[in-house]
Amino acid sequence: MNSYCPLCAESSLHEFHQDNKRAYLQCSTCGLVNVPAKYHLSPTDEKAEYDKHQNTANDAGYRRFLSRTFEPLVARIQNDSLGLDFGCGPEPTICIMAQEREIMVSNYDPYYFNQPELLKRQYDFLTLTEVIEHVADPQSLLTQLDSILRQTGILAIMTKRVIDQQAFSNWHYKNDPTHICFYSLSTFEWIGHKFGWQLEVIDKDVVFFYKKQEAVRSGFRIA
Repeated sequence: MNSYCPLCAESSLHEFHQDNKRAYLQCSTCGLVNVPAKYHLSPTDEKAEYDKHQNTANDAGYRRFLSRTFEPLVARIQNDSLGLDFGCGPEPTICIMAQEREIMVSNYDPYYFNQPELLKRQYDFLTLTEVIEHVADPQSLLTQLDSILRQTGILAIMTKRVIDQQAFSNWHYKNDPTHICFYSLSTFEWIGHKFGWQLEVIDKDVVFFYKKQEAVRSGFRIA
């Protein structure tokens, strides 16, 4: 079992749920629910799962899904903003949706678009749509993303949120073997406090982080 939380590095973990495939531990400090490392897939098996995805930019349903993150983001950025779609997958779509609005977005994915030089540049916004739940070391990732996000930048995250133990026990989202970290609203609040970011709740599975509070426009609901 993990001896410490992959987000806050505390050792205050307790059993949250157990099914016939995996165990799930929750951190008492930040609230993250995570799957112990012994249940993680190998990189080869993980990629094999991702290769099964059939999402494309021509899929209207997939576009509608992404638009829950993309449209609120467009309303909060300038047209000349530069973005990075982190974990874009084999068929990048946000970059195409952005191009249609004359917004430039680069694509990065450790399996499909592994261009490390992109992680050395500065961006006005970063998107992680259905990505962060796959990341084994979210502390390192968020620290890295903080370093490439400009001071007035926005980090847009889409991931389904943990509600409580009862809902979790019947939750289809936990059944994906590549999903290893699960976030609640309180976990996102902890992240905001830790990194000095302002949190805005956009939707049931979308949150935005702002590096500077003054970057938040009046009229938007802030957690």
